[in-house]
Amino acid sequence: MSEEQERQLAHLKALGEKAYDDMYEAHSFRDANVCYSDAKEGFYGAIGLAEELGHQDEADALRKRLEHIKEVFRSQFAG
Repeated sequence: MSEEQERQLAHLKALGEKAYDDMYEAHSFRDANVCYSDAKEGFYGAIGLAEELGHQDEADALRKRLEHIKEVFRSQFAG
């Protein structure tokens, strides 16, 4: 993995995690939904890049993390 790709992967994961954290600070369902969408976008990008780089274990771990985030959103924000 090149240094640039490594930075990009870390950046995408950090974006997803920050959006997930921000979801808890949201003051409305609309705001929480925006954060949830941002989290999914970050994780989907990270999963794709990890797969592209041949890092299947990392992609699988990211999928599990994303599934957890989806479950949290559904149980706490989607009614």
